[in-house]
Amino acid sequence: MTDIKLAPAQIDFQATIALGATGSICDFLAAKTGLSKLKIKDAMNKGAVWVSARGGKHRVRRATTAVKPGDLVEIHYDAGVLARVAPEARCVADERNYSVWFKPAGLLAQGSPQGDHCALIRQVELHFKPARPVFLVHRLDREASGLMVVAHTRQASAGLSALFTHGTVAKTYTVVVRGHTPVSGTIDEPLDGKSAKTHYETLSYDTDRNESTLKVRIDTGRLHQIRRHFESIGFPVMGDPKYGAKNKNSEGMMLMAAELAFICPLTRVPRHYVVPAEH
Repeated sequence: MTDIKLAPAQIDFQATIALGATGSICDFLAAKTGLSKLKIKDAMNKGAVWVSARGGKHRVRRATTAVKPGDLVEIHYDAGVLARVAPEARCVADERNYSVWFKPAGLLAQGSPQGDHCALIRQVELHFKPARPVFLVHRLDREASGLMVVAHTRQASAGLSALFTHGTVAKTYTVVVRGHTPVSGTIDEPLDGKSAKTHYETLSYDTDRNESTLKVRIDTGRLHQIRRHFESIGFPVMGDPKYGAKNKNSEGMMLMAAELAFICPLTRVPRHYVVPAEH
């Protein structure tokens, strides 16, 4: 009986195309890695194949792309990552130079070397016909849901990024925490050696579940600020996989970026976006 050799579940391979080489990148990777062409085509389509050349480093998706001597070709094949199915984002507003999206929980803001098919940025690229440039302006935790702004021009990207960097975007979150919180309060506790302020207002309390629903605003944007702040005062966010105890939740992490408001850097017109009721 002949042994069947299975391809590894994970392969990280890179090589520089030699002088005189011909053929497609798909053929080249199949010969070098032992992966089938079908698997390589799937990996390319999902963003796991890269080429570094004089023009920079970029993902290559077309299996028929020809190899070019001197180019560095990489594949970051992870069967587990490639098998994931991402929830679908929803376009809330299209301002042409930028768009606003509802990102569901479980969707990444951007991809990784192993792929981008489970990322908001890729979904936005595929959404618009004809295609538009897509620039990530800010981030939202994978476990969280809510509004995100994506730019479609470099000018919009620079202007919007500056707003988020300088804290001139009013961000409101809806958060569910374990326990009965005060009517309102401010958590003023440095994070990672930097100042951080989180303001909250209790909207309701569920006695049976011992959960409070809060309206939250933050003056700063430190890493996992809301999650870390509420865990620090004994009211962890429900469903948070990293912070808190006795706050597991089958519905996922209960933290949503519910509203965004800012002055458009291109038109100087005030903009206010709210998560659709049917999210």
